[in-house]
Amino acid sequence: MLLRIRVRLPDRPGSLGKVARTLGAAGADVVQLSVLEQDGGRALDDFTVSWPTGLSADRLIAGLDAVPGVQVEGLWPTLEPQGLHPDVALIGQLAVTHADGLMILADALPGILSADWAGVVHVPSGKLVHASPGGETAEAPADLEPLRLRAFQAADGTQFGFVPLPAIDMAVLVARSNAPEFHTSEMYRLEQLVHAAQAVLGDRLSLLG
Repeated sequence: MLLRIRVRLPDRPGSLGKVARTLGAAGADVVQLSVLEQDGGRALDDFTVSWPTGLSADRLIAGLDAVPGVQVEGLWPTLEPQGLHPDVALIGQLAVTHADGLMILADALPGILSADWAGVVHVPSGKLVHASPGGETAEAPADLEPLRLRAFQAADGTQFGFVPLPAIDMAVLVARSNAPEFHTSEMYRLEQLVHAAQAVLGDRLSLLG
């Protein structure tokens, strides 16, 4: 299985190598690295690692906690990265679709943003009109205000990323549990994908089902 590990570490030469070696020594294979931020001599990175199914990840956290200056901010299951350029592949797929563009977008977002599920919600009613695999029994948060790009945590601890589409009274949601808040860089990526989908789909944007 794949895990996403969010780590804060010193922003200096050798720090990434120490983290990677620690992960390898614990039995994890690093398959992807995303640098989220670098500020004040510290960095925040997301590592995607392959980890044996059914094996406790406690040894990963214990190993990283033992590295001086390293702090684990979250660890959660994720999906297989979709090739080298998943964002480009998604927009290319939307360019040739004749309908269901928002559904295709929502179904692709969990793999791109390490989320449990994503969906499309009708803002006036609060009804979830489409959910990706993994969100079949999910519901949209009871209160979607304010209607702007934002990351927030629901009362049950679920982390949401929210992008409104006011022209069609819809919004895009991504959700994950037992994980950190969606980072600013993740929200920027989500916003860019939704805006690109708007530009490519045009009048097809509102077609669902």
